[in-house]
Amino acid sequence: MTDRPAVEAVGLRKAYGDDHALAGLDLVVGAGTVCALLGPNGAGKTTTVRVLATLLVPDAGTARVAGFDVVRERHEVRRRLSLTGQSTAVDDALTAQENLRVVARLAGLTRRAARARTADLLDLVDLADVAGRRVATFSGGMRRRLDLALGLVTVPAVMLLDEPTTGLDPRSRQQLWQVVAALAAGGTAVLLTTQYLDEADRLADQVVVVDGGRVVAQGSPAALKERVAARRLEVVLTDAASRADAVRRLGDRVLAVDPARDAVSVAVADATEVRAVLDLVDPDRTTVRDLALRGASLDDVFLALTGHATPTKEPSRA
Repeated sequence: MTDRPAVEAVGLRKAYGDDHALAGLDLVVGAGTVCALLGPNGAGKTTTVRVLATLLVPDAGTARVAGFDVVRERHEVRRRLSLTGQSTAVDDALTAQENLRVVARLAGLTRRAARARTADLLDLVDLADVAGRRVATFSGGMRRRLDLALGLVTVPAVMLLDEPTTGLDPRSRQQLWQVVAALAAGGTAVLLTTQYLDEADRLADQVVVVDGGRVVAQGSPAALKERVAARRLEVVLTDAASRADAVRRLGDRVLAVDPARDAVSVAVADATEVRAVLDLVDPDRTTVRDLALRGASLDDVFLALTGHATPTKEPSRA
């Protein structure tokens, strides 16, 4: 860990005509930490990653990666940064071992060093048993892990992961999570965008919620959940009419509505508020069928801060 941030962005702006992808975004990521960037469709997540990766030049603001300016010192930034995008960049005609050795040699490693690094990385991403198989025969999860390994041939100061587990099965997601945790433990700063709130909750030291090209909230997963609500009360009503009436009575306290179950979720500070909510929703005790009190989730945070139930993919921008 160092005192200097691994990633620091101040006032980043990027517009495409009247579409302001970034509208003054600020971001700080410490060395050896995992930062999850969450946001609804079009929030600016992928644009942020592309600016930090020197693939886009911001219209205004500054950004530094490992202490180097992403515009004026982009070659230095690229030497210290690794990017794994939403599409894998592996050669299907080669084996996993050959893919890694080629990249290692291109990075300047000797043949002996390239062999050693390849072996280490195959172990890290749990592909040692299939090192000699052509990548064309790999599953999506295997290809994803190999793609991540290619970005680690030289250990980066900063790793950018743009939705790294999208489309993966649960086992492959778990394996990739282990690699990300090991990276951070080794001192690499990891910035990832993700569609999965449980992924951010599991991996991130810091969660940054972006909406409209700006940061609307940031902090640890626990701190953000505490900010929205210490508890979440789910009330299941007897029918659609009762559910609609409950939503009207609760107003902006509503966190989520599940029409299929006629359920409404609201924020409560503690168990003592439960009776007050029930008195408001069902004073005659005739329309509530069931209820459950749970801890707040990042889903609740996301909905409360952005007005969207879950993050969705951000469209690609040139």
